[in-house]
Amino acid sequence: MRTLEVQQIAAVASRGWIGPALWALLVPFAGWAVLRLTGIEPKFRWSQAVSFTPYAAAATLLPLAAGVALRRWPLALAWLAVAAVFAVIVLPRALPDGNPAVSGPRVRIMALNAFNGTVDAAALMAAIRAARPDVLTLVEYAPWLADSLAEQGLGDLLPNRVGEPLEDAWGSAVFSRYPLRPGDAPIRGPGPAQIPAVVTLPGGQELDVVAVHACAPSSGWRAGCWESSIRVLPPAGGRLRVLAGDFNSSLDHAVLRELVATGYRDAADVMGKGLTMTWPYYEQPSFFPKVAIDHVLADERIAVLGFDAFALPHCDHRATLTELALPEMGRS
Repeated sequence: MRTLEVQQIAAVASRGWIGPALWALLVPFAGWAVLRLTGIEPKFRWSQAVSFTPYAAAATLLPLAAGVALRRWPLALAWLAVAAVFAVIVLPRALPDGNPAVSGPRVRIMALNAFNGTVDAAALMAAIRAARPDVLTLVEYAPWLADSLAEQGLGDLLPNRVGEPLEDAWGSAVFSRYPLRPGDAPIRGPGPAQIPAVVTLPGGQELDVVAVHACAPSSGWRAGCWESSIRVLPPAGGRLRVLAGDFNSSLDHAVLRELVATGYRDAADVMGKGLTMTWPYYEQPSFFPKVAIDHVLADERIAVLGFDAFALPHCDHRATLTELALPEMGRS
């Protein structure tokens, strides 16, 4: 920080009310850090607020700087402690992880919440042609979007499908260029359809892929639907599995971390891109803070080779594109 900026902070902070105000402000930030670190999740809108933890982490730096500029060392140390807790929580997402040594087939998976079918179908098809995914998961897959994609040749690129379009944002589907069949057991629970499918890759290896669409943690019946719609998702283990789509949860939600802990890894997190935000990107003011609620969870035996997210016209979620490498068949 430049000398002039420090002097300006010191000039403001020298006012008598600044110190007490910073002590008072410390309380909610410290409470936020403790709740997030312990995984305690009260029900008073916390399931919505906790998604903004990266912004809370960044916000601790200004009062920390003010405490230093004011030379009020107990205050500065208290803010440093809170900032350190947030750093432990958030910074690992920006650091890449290692991968298991694998030599099996590679798979590219694209996932998108299509905003109740209002995504620009031509733009989506252009993205599919450019990215050439092996598997596509679509949620909020509506009949009118299905018709548009069919007219524009989706069946030529990804001819196999499990799942059906439905109105009112309830439809979900998995598409594949490789042979595809329904999953061994349906995923039952409240909320939109979550579709399990089994992809048979070249060489005969099978991969479970689930199109995920958890309920939003909003008011009314959805508040209860949100957590249960994540808990019904299959844990890792057995056949290799990938969960891809709109989890309506960030890595700051305990329920998602518990699912990951069964033996998955978040692809964005593995690539050091865990702070890649995915919603909202349409019909919101540009200054509205974005959150990371779309994920690709891959079995920990799978290597993550790439992850990216990109916006499409008339769609509130960004699409994700993930490249994975599987262990050789029989070595998983």
